[in-house]
Amino acid sequence: MFVDERIVTLFKRNAHHTITYWSLFFSFGLCIAFLGPTILDLQCQTNSTLSQITWVFFSQQFCLLIGSSVGGVFKRTLFSALSALFVSATVISVIFAIIPLCHNVLVLAIAMAVSGLAMGVIDTIANIQLVTIYQKDSAVFLQALHFFIGFGALVSPLIADPFLSETGCGNHTGNGTEIMHHFRSMLRNSPIAEHSINQSHLPQGGGEEDSNVHYAFWIMALINLPVPIAVLFLMYREQLIPCCPRGNPRLLDKDELAMENQQGAEGPDTEEHGAGGHGDIFSCCQNDNLRGLPVSFFMIHILGGMVLFMTDGIVGAYAGFVYTYGVAPPMSLPHKTAGYLASIFWAAITAGRLLSIPLSYRFRPVRLLMFNLAGAIVTVLMLLIFYTSSTFLFVGTCLCGLFLSSIFPCMLAYTEDILDYQGCATSVLVTSAGMGEMVMQVLVGSIIQTEGSYSFLLCGMIIACIGFILFIGLLLFDRMHRNYLSGTSKKSAMVEEPAAEQNGSTKREQKETESS
Repeated sequence: MFVDERIVTLFKRNAHHTITYWSLFFSFGLCIAFLGPTILDLQCQTNSTLSQITWVFFSQQFCLLIGSSVGGVFKRTLFSALSALFVSATVISVIFAIIPLCHNVLVLAIAMAVSGLAMGVIDTIANIQLVTIYQKDSAVFLQALHFFIGFGALVSPLIADPFLSETGCGNHTGNGTEIMHHFRSMLRNSPIAEHSINQSHLPQGGGEEDSNVHYAFWIMALINLPVPIAVLFLMYREQLIPCCPRGNPRLLDKDELAMENQQGAEGPDTEEHGAGGHGDIFSCCQNDNLRGLPVSFFMIHILGGMVLFMTDGIVGAYAGFVYTYGVAPPMSLPHKTAGYLASIFWAAITAGRLLSIPLSYRFRPVRLLMFNLAGAIVTVLMLLIFYTSSTFLFVGTCLCGLFLSSIFPCMLAYTEDILDYQGCATSVLVTSAGMGEMVMQVLVGSIIQTEGSYSFLLCGMIIACIGFILFIGLLLFDRMHRNYLSGTSKKSAMVEEPAAEQNGSTKREQKETESS
């Protein structure tokens, strides 16, 4: 068979949990990419400027980062994890339902921030729960999990497009109109319908075209509504709802019992160097968790997070500014043609994550990481060499999406395997990836504005090379950590061997005494 029967058996045993977490990430992908296409309509709705509305979206991204950082707090029991997921999924539906009622930019910013906080909690908990369930077999299921993000991000512009208005509000100049046209096409990630914005069509008295975008947000809320229902049903099946009887032990109780038995068989060193298992960023920094751990333990967390800081930063910057690069000299593509670049990039990420599901079963995560990082560097280098070729820009965009698509789930599976699923890698990596995507977009955008469009690819090349160097450092500390663990195991064996011999000699003496 193409897939090991053991993997299929594991999936069947945990199918309800796994499918629920996948549905949460499909909803997560819808929420991430849904806001971009509606930026002009939201600007009209709140009667705000471009700078004000972009800070609204920044507030959502920043709170998503906070939610990712603190999400590990809720992982301690299955009840707390599923309760947090249920509340977060419900909050997302409620927020999207009330967004059309937010006619003040500050109120809209608060609504976006709350939705970002809920999405961050979902991001961390879903990753942690899958890693906890499948552990050394989690790579395949993490690839599928992150495929659903790309799939949701690919589908969401199709939902919004029929309800978007064709014109703006008329509260900006002709130059500002061109900027808005670029910005909207950059964020939409879908060229299904090209909304041309022309200053001659904009009313100067502050009037605006009636918008139907509120229907799009309400549809989004309805599409997301089955997700909290699915989480609630999972809690019902696991007998975690207080009003339901608890005749049988909960699933997590059985898992915890099995893990305790496994830790008892492995010896006391497992708990000593475990740092308390998966947790949030703040609990990982407590002194009690850090005592007696080697330097390699900390460096694996730091370097793994820095690699994702760079690679997810490239994803955010490329998706955000590839349109701007395409319409600027020397490419000078038509706006409609350049609008396809972001869609191709997201489609390639979705296809790459789907392709990585069988590949992660056949190959170790470290090999996939090496291949993807090297492929991303070579692709950006070729884009720099053929910077005047519009054809290769489309080909390179597709290749970039394919190579960058599976780096996050592979890195997550790789670092958790190094730490034997006892560290805080999931929370650290999710937080680092979110920070990279947020920081690199601001940094690369500022450099493009001051140095020109060519610096877009140059920044990508520099970031990719730094990420690869950090990954080489991670490999070195991986070897150091494994040597440390093997040395600790040998010392434990040397201590246990004399004790076993002493017990054997004592038993022999007792038998001799009884026989005499």
